[in-house]
Amino acid sequence: MSQPLKYIARIADYYRALGYGAAYEWARFDDVPFARLQKPLAQARIGIVTTAAPYQADRGDQGPGAPYNGAAKFYRVYTGPTDHLPDLRISHIAYDRAHTKADDLGSYFPLRALQSLAKDGGIGDVSPRFYGLPTNRSKRTTLDQDCPDLLAAMQADHVDAAVLVPNCPVCHQSVTLAARTLESAGIPTVIMGCAKDIVEHIGAPRLLFNNFPLGNGAGLPHDPTNQRKIAQLAVTLLDTATAPRSTVQSPYAWSGDPDWQKDYSNAALLSPEEIARRRAEFDRGKAAAKLQREEAQNTGEPR
Repeated sequence: MSQPLKYIARIADYYRALGYGAAYEWARFDDVPFARLQKPLAQARIGIVTTAAPYQADRGDQGPGAPYNGAAKFYRVYTGPTDHLPDLRISHIAYDRAHTKADDLGSYFPLRALQSLAKDGGIGDVSPRFYGLPTNRSKRTTLDQDCPDLLAAMQADHVDAAVLVPNCPVCHQSVTLAARTLESAGIPTVIMGCAKDIVEHIGAPRLLFNNFPLGNGAGLPHDPTNQRKIAQLAVTLLDTATAPRSTVQSPYAWSGDPDWQKDYSNAALLSPEEIARRRAEFDRGKAAAKLQREEAQNTGEPR
């Protein structure tokens, strides 16, 4: 089993190579809240927290393998019904575009897998709504705005426990901060994540670590059997963890190119021309995201 990629160090080197200077300062806590499941897992209502964005037809390319699209970001917590599969995309975030294409919703949104567990009595049910959590680089915004909004929505739906699935590096920070808020309010959580070092650096109650490229926190793409097995591991951890900072690594290996860890945001493998191209692309994405954020603030819409 390969060693986990050190995302914090890799990302710092990458953005330094692109010319952005000082490394991003990740959140970090010594104390980690921890809530125990208050009813048998077979009776528990599970809520799904996602950092994926609803498809917006007027916001440019958001299809499988689409380039970074800052215009497709959202900036407030949103909810959607779980009685059908939503159209969620992750074109707006830094998942691993080289080794995965985000063309299977089940690999980053475990609705069908959890519903299958509920049908067989493994959990009580899935909450009638799922919950979209913004990917904010601002830790204060996440803690002061997004986490309380998320908690209020989940409490309104009488959620007993939450499964949180991040996609990009900063998503892993956002869901870890959200897990802390939910646990402090008595809602047990488990993160289904791929960036182990980020989640553990911040401090999470429970992490099911899948050593897959970013964008596949809920399982291997186009493999519903694997996705169900990983969902089962996640909800089992909700029930069996006895202390915070409980990390379990799934036993499954990535089914694609084994070089994905070497390739991800590795500035040492890029030519000066490619670095310049990526810098320009990222700057365009940031500019589009800024416009989208300002529009959302002006209209009050939960983008």
